[in-house]
Amino acid sequence: MNNGNSRGGASRGGNDRKKSSGPSKPLNKKPKPKPKAKPEADSADGKPVRKPAFIKGREPKPAPKPAAKKGNPDELRLNKFIANSGMCSRRDADIYIQSGNVKVNGQVVIEMGHKVMLTDKVEFDGVTIIPEKKEYVLLNKPKNFTTAGEGDNLRNVAELVRGASKYNLQPIGRMDTNTTGLLLFTNDVDMVRKFSVPNQKSFKIYQVSLDKNLKFEDFEKMQQGVTLDGHRLYIDEISYIEGQPKTEIGIKLRTQNVKVVRAIFEEFKYDVLKVDRVSFAGLTKKNLPRGNYRMLTEQEVINLKNV
Repeated sequence: MNNGNSRGGASRGGNDRKKSSGPSKPLNKKPKPKPKAKPEADSADGKPVRKPAFIKGREPKPAPKPAAKKGNPDELRLNKFIANSGMCSRRDADIYIQSGNVKVNGQVVIEMGHKVMLTDKVEFDGVTIIPEKKEYVLLNKPKNFTTAGEGDNLRNVAELVRGASKYNLQPIGRMDTNTTGLLLFTNDVDMVRKFSVPNQKSFKIYQVSLDKNLKFEDFEKMQQGVTLDGHRLYIDEISYIEGQPKTEIGIKLRTQNVKVVRAIFEEFKYDVLKVDRVSFAGLTKKNLPRGNYRMLTEQEVINLKNV
């Protein structure tokens, strides 16, 4: 007779526990020891080689590339050699080269990109030429000097910079006797050509003195642009000069032609008494008194070439 003390006929040994499908894991099993790190390879001097650090999210920097080999400073292209001599621009030099008018060490060269040494004998249209060092002189031009030539009571601006260089320097642009301010001289024909073309990116700032006050309605019309000889000219900026009479006007243009500055105001029936160029392509009159000149710095030359 079952009195309820027996549970399913099983004894008290735990045989009623569910059997696992796999082998049971032993309790209190000791963890397996981690494998020891392999010693890093030693360098040639016996010191261990360290691996480069790696930051999460940032790849290791690639090894620096070897510096490019610098060319021979005494070697340059033939067209540049000719341009540096002051004979013509590089573009015109290419035409002379292709036409067979240039000899190097007695041999005619028509190959574009041909390189020469400073010690080579170069003949340009029958004349032996020598490259010049490029020099740049900034003059604060006074009155009564002109770029046009010499005549009655006229003096050429060249005499103001005569002691600045042993080379033949040319002024960039023209100035009459009544125009004052910044005038750049150089023997760099490429630079002269660059700043002589009509369409330029660099700015020139002029202070203009008029015979009468500039009317505000004329001022507003000038801001919209002026038509000269059938061509539309846009003025980048025009303003009354603070603290001075309304006859003193500041005007910002891309042209270096002073005649255009005068023509703008004459179109509105104003007589221009004086024009003073106070800025030329970023160059200013700071620390440059009237009638004095200075050499451009290397950075200023770079800036002009990058304009």
